[in-house]
Amino acid sequence: LSAWQTDPSIAPNITAWRTFPRQSAQFAPFPTDLHPALVDALCARGIDALYTHQATAWQRAQAGQHLVVVTGTASGKTLCYNLPVLDRLLRHPQARALYLFPTKALAQDQKDALNQLIAANPRSPIPNIQYPIPNPHPEIRIATYDGDTPSAARPAIRATARLVISNPDMLHTGVLPHHTRWADFFRHLQFVVIDEMHAYRGVFGSHVANVLRRLKRVAQFYGASPQFILTSATIANPVELAERLIEEPVALVDDDGAARGARHFLIYNPPVVNRDLGLRRSVLLESVRLAGDLLQHGVQTIVFARARRTVELILSYLRRMSSPPSVPPSGGKSKALPPERGELEGGEIRGYRSGYLPRQRREIERGLRQGQVRAVVATNALELGIDIGGMGAAVLTGYPGTIAGAWQQAGRAGRKTEASLAALVTSANPLDQFLARHPDYFFGRSPEQALINPDNLLILLGHLRCAAFELPFRAREGFGHVEGARVTEFLQFLQEAGVLHQSGDKYFWMADQYPAQDISLRSASPEAVLLQAQYDDEWTTIGQVDQASAHWMVHPGAVYLHEGRVYLVEELHLEQHIARLRTAEVDYYTQPRRETMVQLLDKFDEIEARGATKSHGEIAVTTQVIGFRKVKWFTQEQLGLGEVSLPPTELVTTGYWLALTEGTVERLREQGVWTSDPNYYG
Repeated sequence: LSAWQTDPSIAPNITAWRTFPRQSAQFAPFPTDLHPALVDALCARGIDALYTHQATAWQRAQAGQHLVVVTGTASGKTLCYNLPVLDRLLRHPQARALYLFPTKALAQDQKDALNQLIAANPRSPIPNIQYPIPNPHPEIRIATYDGDTPSAARPAIRATARLVISNPDMLHTGVLPHHTRWADFFRHLQFVVIDEMHAYRGVFGSHVANVLRRLKRVAQFYGASPQFILTSATIANPVELAERLIEEPVALVDDDGAARGARHFLIYNPPVVNRDLGLRRSVLLESVRLAGDLLQHGVQTIVFARARRTVELILSYLRRMSSPPSVPPSGGKSKALPPERGELEGGEIRGYRSGYLPRQRREIERGLRQGQVRAVVATNALELGIDIGGMGAAVLTGYPGTIAGAWQQAGRAGRKTEASLAALVTSANPLDQFLARHPDYFFGRSPEQALINPDNLLILLGHLRCAAFELPFRAREGFGHVEGARVTEFLQFLQEAGVLHQSGDKYFWMADQYPAQDISLRSASPEAVLLQAQYDDEWTTIGQVDQASAHWMVHPGAVYLHEGRVYLVEELHLEQHIARLRTAEVDYYTQPRRETMVQLLDKFDEIEARGATKSHGEIAVTTQVIGFRKVKWFTQEQLGLGEVSLPPTELVTTGYWLALTEGTVERLREQGVWTSDPNYYG
């Protein structure tokens, strides 16, 4: 930091520098009613007291309240739910618990944390414990149940697991529709933990809220009424979101008692390189420059980028700065080992994004925790609370779009009591430039609200189908907070559609299809395109991309970057969901050329605004990749164009748009908006 303050090529570009002082820990003694086995386990890990928020969470959980915990990154939120859950499992041999995480990586991370408390010896569920009571406790079986769980292992998990770690998608398609196989689990379900609650917003959150309605309905059928514990990063409305998700009153725990080192947050605006055109140096190259400087000073660093391609570009630049690139020669058959065999390339600088294979991700996470990986370039996949150890600095390549997201990314640095740094490198985007010129707006605003609408008609109808498949509906039975009379109207509509049958006062599912499999909780397509490269006459899967992204990421002729390796896409078979690649040595990367057409289908509403009109309606968005540009490394020189013939993709959705009036446009012209001064647009 001292070097940057005096560096004439860096200091003038820092538009804001805020320092948040060190925070001392606030402790509370172990609760007297905490199971002695847990006390011993915590002491064995060097923990001799709880943070105040952990103690508060314990008290509220013991009082039977549903609660939401909102504290800083690395503040020990996991103990807020692990302690009451494990205590209950130890004291009640039949008790069960369900943990839900938005990603598989988080689920695996939590299982590793739990295994540090649970002993390998099946007769001693907590390590180094002498029980003060006569009968030994049964084994606490912990299992992950998601799409990667082998089919052969699933019956044993359903029968014996006492703590199941999963995600909303698996609960939606793999557990609730088959609840009769989980009868004993649901009968004794006492806790449901929902971690990273802030991830459940928008369409995804609205779907998850309905999945939780179905979960509570099935649990009630078996006579259970589980207690909910939710955790979240900082958002403006944690209580409101939690109560919308579980439709129960919740108690807020936000008295963060964790220790925290001093934190420096700076906003860095790249220097102007062409004053006449108002052009600034690339946000990508400036992020690489700052990250490289941090690495030279021995600071473990995480670099966030908004797009997967940007991740790979920054990764390649950082590696080329640290050492000359080592790329296999061009040709269809490479003698290099594929990423699934032998030691992975990359060493101390790694990438992390969707499309990497699970084994690669776990290896990178482990390398970060152990300090072997000195830098990681990631999308927001690492925003969530995956344990990656203590990072010294976070570099944000462009504003991530929300204040909450920016603070969440910045919070990945400083997971210990040492000082930490977060640097937001602004792009040429007008919003980024506004923040660079008005940093008080950023630092003075509270994080955004997380909003959901579980009663959206299309979403609600879909989950009513799923709920009817799981259990028959009684006449005038409610569904969560949806009153019985309204639910009955929907059931009659589904009966007229031929998927339900009324017999007496009950509605039974009668269609052939399995409704949950047709409903994706997330906006992304569940279909994926496998990426295959040839090594020694064998085709090896190196990763995958979703179907929608395949058009622009792995079209024929595209340069695909994967963990620093350079591949050239030879074939894309959308019907077979396969892309064929080969290793290549090229001095350029590619950028897709896309054409997008927005067609208005129906205007729902339009009202006057100050100097404009605001409209809302149904639109069709048609996008087609028509070619690509070849861009030279480092110099950004355009080397040529290529053509691509791919079918267009169409999305029918609703849109909101703002149209400036002619008078507004004329006044802007009179005020000289079209100026060459690059500072004007701040």
